[in-house]
Amino acid sequence: MKKNRDKSASADSPDRKQDPGGRATGMQPARLIEVDDEAGQRIDNFLLKKMSSVPKSRVYRMLRSGEVRVNGGRKGPTYRLCAGDRVRIPPHRTAEMATANFIGDRTLAELEAAILFEDADLLVVNKPAGIAVHGGSGLAFGLIEAMRRLRGDRLELVHRLDRDTSGCLLIAKRRPTLSALHELIRTGALQKYYQLIVHGRWPKDLQSVRFPLHKFQTASGERRVRVAADGKASQTDFLVLQRGDQATLLQAQLLTGRTHQIRVHALAAGHAVVGDSKYASDQELAQASGLGIRRLCLHAQRVLIPWDGTQLEFQCQPPDDFVAAWKLLGGQDISAEPAR
Repeated sequence: MKKNRDKSASADSPDRKQDPGGRATGMQPARLIEVDDEAGQRIDNFLLKKMSSVPKSRVYRMLRSGEVRVNGGRKGPTYRLCAGDRVRIPPHRTAEMATANFIGDRTLAELEAAILFEDADLLVVNKPAGIAVHGGSGLAFGLIEAMRRLRGDRLELVHRLDRDTSGCLLIAKRRPTLSALHELIRTGALQKYYQLIVHGRWPKDLQSVRFPLHKFQTASGERRVRVAADGKASQTDFLVLQRGDQATLLQAQLLTGRTHQIRVHALAAGHAVVGDSKYASDQELAQASGLGIRRLCLHAQRVLIPWDGTQLEFQCQPPDDFVAAWKLLGGQDISAEPAR
């Protein structure tokens, strides 16, 4: 299969300078890309990959304003590309971090060691808390950029985890695999389970939260989510695993995949996730900090995938800092507990 043909509209190289911090700046010329391997991908995700050095908000403005053209016409961000589509990316200014210089050998070695499973189709990585899944918005690189350094540029994220969430992350190595896994997610056949620690005593009979969720941006441009009647239908099922002196250890199963879904559903139920700097109260954050808890206590523990007539199961045991946080909140040792 042919690779995408990516042509600059100008034969001249972009006016690019390098600052002492490794940031390359300059105006990039227009590009015309003929789609081949990327067929089936949403155009917003296509552009975010092609313009990884451009802020996400700017990419979406290009789409809304019609600066990006597909076969000469406008397309919305949810448009799925077809083989043979000709995508024109307009001239744009970048401030691209020299990624190769920012991904150190130690980081690459840690991520290599974090690979749980690999075959010709799929990578499963135990993502550390604190690393974003992709670069941009001031980040020199994310996990996917580092994994592409290790395994090549064809890797694509199957789903996302918040920067401060640890655990099972799926990465497709082939386009058909990505499409097949996205279909499993869409139909609910791919099951994802999380462990989380919430403040207070979670009610025993509260087993499902179904509040609709609406995504918005704060005045500073920060992404947030709230419960809203006009939001998207969302469901999270919860199971109490343990009770501590000041908190509850829960399992959460995502029945839908909204941004910050578990965190906001837990908050709406009256029990913020411990260490949640976006949604917990100042008092709750001070309590966690006072105990020495320095992370969001949310961990993607298990993924179940129906695949080729069998069921694949991947598990990531909670990391040491998650286990330590639970002990600090009066819980029993969970370091060797099997997933439920």
